[in-house]
This record gives sequence, structure tokens and C-alpha cells, in this order.
Amino acid sequence: MSFCQQLIISYLQQAPGHCCDWLSGLDISLVTGELPVVYQGSKSVRTMDNHQKRNLTFLTIGLIFMLSGVEYAVILPTIWRYLQILEAPPYFLGLGLSAFSLSALVTGPLFGIWSDRSKTTKSIVLFSNVFEIVGNFMYFIGYSKWLLLCSRIVAGVGAGAGSSIFGFLTRSTMPEERAGIFAAIMAGRQAGLLVGPAFNLFLRLCDFKLGPFVVNKYTSPGIFMCLLWVLLQFVVLAMYWDVPPISCEGGATMMEMKQEEVEEEVPLMGSDEEPVHTYRALNSDQLETSTSSDMQPVHRASDPFRNFSASREFLREEVVVVLTAQFITLFNQTALETMVTPLTQRYFNFGELGNSLMYSLCGVEVILGFFFVRWLSRKVADRAVLAVGLVICCTACIWCLIFLCNPRGGYGWELSAFIIGVFLQLLGLPFVAVSQVSLFSKVTAEKTQGFSQGVRRSVGGLATILGPLWAGGLTNNLYIMLGMMLALLLMITVMTALSYDRLTEPRAVQSAQSSDSGG
Repeated sequence: MSFCQQLIISYLQQAPGHCCDWLSGLDISLVTGELPVVYQGSKSVRTMDNHQKRNLTFLTIGLIFMLSGVEYAVILPTIWRYLQILEAPPYFLGLGLSAFSLSALVTGPLFGIWSDRSKTTKSIVLFSNVFEIVGNFMYFIGYSKWLLLCSRIVAGVGAGAGSSIFGFLTRSTMPEERAGIFAAIMAGRQAGLLVGPAFNLFLRLCDFKLGPFVVNKYTSPGIFMCLLWVLLQFVVLAMYWDVPPISCEGGATMMEMKQEEVEEEVPLMGSDEEPVHTYRALNSDQLETSTSSDMQPVHRASDPFRNFSASREFLREEVVVVLTAQFITLFNQTALETMVTPLTQRYFNFGELGNSLMYSLCGVEVILGFFFVRWLSRKVADRAVLAVGLVICCTACIWCLIFLCNPRGGYGWELSAFIIGVFLQLLGLPFVAVSQVSLFSKVTAEKTQGFSQGVRRSVGGLATILGPLWAGGLTNNLYIMLGMMLALLLMITVMTALSYDRLTEPRAVQSAQSSDSGG
């Protein structure tokens, strides 16, 4: 705090009582730049409580995930033709889709460690969004297939911040409400997948020049997403807060009550004068220091990775099962997504418009699925939701193996079989996606959630790299591609059944967290 700020605060504290009454609404944060706690008599009032900040922050996170869905939806239907125009070989489709996941795989744990040590995520989100902006602008330029490939690598760095966001969500939610909040956040991405094709309806009409750059239906998604990510930066600056964890809010409330009692018992001016009204600003660091000095420490700023062992954390049976479920479901999902565009072009002669409408309908189904899982998670355990999702995914894969590998009948029958297969595949996705994320947050330590979520997302990133590469080379050999996918699904279903009793929040993890946070 500067000398001028100290002088102003000192004057306000020593002012007469009637002066303090007149200044009771003054926002001291304008002077100090810190979170104000304005004392009026014996009551403390925050300008914006943590509950409001928490809700606005969750809304902003939903917008971040929504934009990631929009980006995927506007780029995926056109990247295949974009690469063909740039004279790229067919395997470049798999490389282009995998490049995004590759950089997210590498940067996810790094962003997670950053957030675990700093206990902040806002600066991480702002930093990572810069890579999204630059990457999408490179996609817009797109002079060659190699620049297009590099653009997806750069944009993927921005996606790595998702590990920090999931770590933040874990620390800011109660275990019983976590699955529902995760479902709502993930539904935000699916909303982006739903809205994205609508943007493609007018982006495909673009045909003009912007300086030296050509804006057409293939390059316009890049500049469009670049502008959206720039706008999101301002939203993050205005509506995103690093609210304290759930476990610390009780301590903060107790600290404020104790401060009020101290101020009533010890007047600042002494003698016979009437008690004065005091004004002070507290930031999060002062909050922790005051709390630890006046009562038992609620939150101690220690290294979260002290005594941390990766093998002890991730090589437990329940963690291995959840990570395997993450890998297999994302591997199968991205493999099918890679297969869909060439398949619709070959059998049904779908163009950009047809693919966009198809992804729009898929988005509606998945959003409804996420909200159904949000409701179901309040009544059913996460492990039961996971089991139901795996059964549905196995059924979908068997259907595709029987009816899509060697389609028979006319156009109508082939299209119907394709629609049913896609419907079943998307039906199981919300069950598996929400349950495995929620389970993972409960079977791993809370204090290192950023890093743990980074590891989980890296496992998923590896799957999204291998999935398109696997499917990209086997679009003409669907029996091999779908047969491997079914084998993987049957394997994780058996693993889930054998480890079903351990797929819950263990008491050992809870007690370990308590002891570690205390020392």
C-alpha cells in the first residue's frame, strides 16, 4: 500500500463519529484496490459476496466450454475440404484433429501444477486464451497444410487450461453437488456444438478479401473464432473470480465475527469517547494471516506437492479404472467422429450444409443427455451412471459393427441404420463423461486437483490423438476399426464390474486430505 493510501485510511479511521456515519457507504477498495469489508456499526457487509462471485465464475466457465464447442463445430465440417484444397494427403485429417489434442496433452499437467501452487486460475485462463486467439488466426491465414497443422497445435495449448478449471471446480463444490455442476459445464460445450453449425450457415456464404487474406467458407471459421476468443477475454476480466475453496469460507466467516468482537471491546481512540466506526480492506492473503493468528488455521499456504507420490496417487485400482474409462470412451468417440465425415460423403453425399445440420441435431441430443444425467446424479451413485453409460456404448458399437460395416438395402435403410448408430453412441456419452470426471475428483486428493485433472485430461488427449489416427487409416476397413473399439469397451466394462465396490469416495483419501492440510 502506498504512502498516500495509508494517509487516507488513517484519516478515515481517526475521523469523528458523525463523519464516519456520512462515509459509511464509501468503497475503500477504490483506494486500496483490495476486496472491501465495510463495517457499519456491528455489522459487516461485502460489496459482492462469494456466492455471487461463484455463480458468475461458473457462468464464465460455461462460456469458455461453450466456445470450445463452437470452435469444434465450425471447424470440423470444413477442415476435410480445406485440407483437400491445400493438396494435403488423406492422413492429414487425422493429423489435424490430433494436433490440437497433442498440445493440450502436454500443457494440461503444467497448467494444473501452476494452479495448484498459486491457488489461482483467472490469470491462467487469460494466458491460455491468447494461444486460442493466435492459433485460430493462423488457421484463418492457412497458406499451406503445414501452417494449418501448426495452427491446431497452437490453439491446443489454450485447451490445456481445462485442467486448472476442473481443479478449481473440484475445490469450489461439495462432493454431492459436483456431478451436477460438471454436467452443466459439459453441457456448455455441447451447446457450443449445437450453436456452431448455425454459424456455419452464414460462414459458408463468405467470399471476399480482407486485405491480403481471402475470406471464404474454409478460412472464415478461423477469423470468426479469433474474434470470439478476444471477446471472451473481456468477459473473463469482468466476471471471473478466484473465489476461496468451500473449506475456507467457514473460517473466513468466523474471522470476520471475531474481528467485530475485538473492535467492540477495544476502541481505537480510548478515553470516554463513543465507539467509532472503522473501515478497512482485506485481501485473501491478509484473511489467511489473520485467521491463523487468532484461531486454529483453516488453510495453510504450504506446498501442495510436499510428500506427493504419483505412483501412490494414480496406481490405485479405482483410479486406474476411471482413467481407462476416460481413454477408451474418448478414443472411440474421436474415432467415430473422424469416420463420420468421409462416411457421409461416400454413402449419402453430404456436403458442409448436411454435416452442419447433422452435428446440430447431435448437439441437441447430447445436451438433453447431460441434463438428464444432471438430474440422475442426484438420485444415483456415479458408479451406477458409469455402468449404464458403458452398456449403452457397447450396444452402439455392436449396432455399427453389424449394420454399417457392410450396408445393405436402399438409401433409406442405410441412412436409418446410420442415424440409429449415431444416436446410440451419443446417448451413452453423457453418462460416461460426467460420471468418470466426478468419480476421478473424488478418488484423488483435493489439494493437487489441478495436476490430477491435468493427468486425466492428458490421458484423454492421448486418446483423442490415437482415435483419429486409428480411424483415419481404416475408413475403408470398418470391421477392423469397429472390432477394436468393441473389444476396448468390453474390457473396460469388465474392469468396472470387478472394481465396482471401490468406485466411490474412499474414507482413506478424505482423512489423508485432512491430515495433509493440517500439517
